[in-house]
Amino acid sequence: MDDDMDPEKLKEILSVVSTEIPKLVEAITKTMYNTENAENMAKAVAQFYKSMKDAGMAEDQAFELTQDFMSSFSIGGMIGKAIQGHSHNDGVDDLIEAKVREKIKKKFEKESGEDD
Repeated sequence: MDDDMDPEKLKEILSVVSTEIPKLVEAITKTMYNTENAENMAKAVAQFYKSMKDAGMAEDQAFELTQDFMSSFSIGGMIGKAIQGHSHNDGVDDLIEAKVREKIKKKFEKESGEDD
């Protein structure tokens, strides 16, 4: 049997995944939905909508694009798009995903440094 398919290794990996993924989602949720971040997200969404309107975009188009922009801030939206493996709103998702990954990386580095 190939070492990569060892049932004990698979069991160990699944055990780690089942405990770490919920912690990761909780950490992301706490980071994204604290009061200060919520206020910043609201300001970003309002500014995005205003910039669309100021550029002369029709209200329904600006609203639709703003909805897409807002979905970039949702955990479910981010996970769904990450699973799909593509983005559809001109790099906004990529930028936000990169920022989230950066924060997650920093958090893990900080936590692993404290555990040493």
